[in-house]
Amino acid sequence: MPRSQKNDNFIDKTFTVMADIVLKILPTSKAEKEAFSYYRDGMSAQSEGEYAEALENYYEALKLEEDPYDRSYILYNIGLIYASNGEYIKALEYYHQALDLNSQLPQALNNIAVIYHYQGLKAIEAKKLDLGNSMFDKAAEYWKQAIRLAPNNYIEAQNWLKTTGRLLETNNF
Repeated sequence: MPRSQKNDNFIDKTFTVMADIVLKILPTSKAEKEAFSYYRDGMSAQSEGEYAEALENYYEALKLEEDPYDRSYILYNIGLIYASNGEYIKALEYYHQALDLNSQLPQALNNIAVIYHYQGLKAIEAKKLDLGNSMFDKAAEYWKQAIRLAPNNYIEAQNWLKTTGRLLETNNF
């Protein structure tokens, strides 16, 4: 049974019904509809913490989905799962693939920055100051890009850029 038919709560059921209706009336190919179904099931599994199942669904969606914009969100969600599992190199790979297809994805830019910032903190803790500052500089560059795309988001990152003096290195955002 597809995950979309197992949803227990009202909001999930409502979303599933609406998605099924939209899927039936949109002029899309069978493959596109199937890709969306896998993507939807992947999102549902991911929201329940069922990461292995979510990845299976996302990989199936990637096999079928041809639209670069839609593929970018699938890749982004795969990156989210790897990041949440602490697999930061894989997460970065998927975030970059998503950005290659959709450069207007500030959440991917933000998540890349978060990973670099985390790595910077770890390096500083290990007394590797040059490496830490290098990671912080990379984080700053990605946050600046994310903020350019979504100026009202990432307030904490904006504050960090200001307090560390990294905002001044290039003309604001």
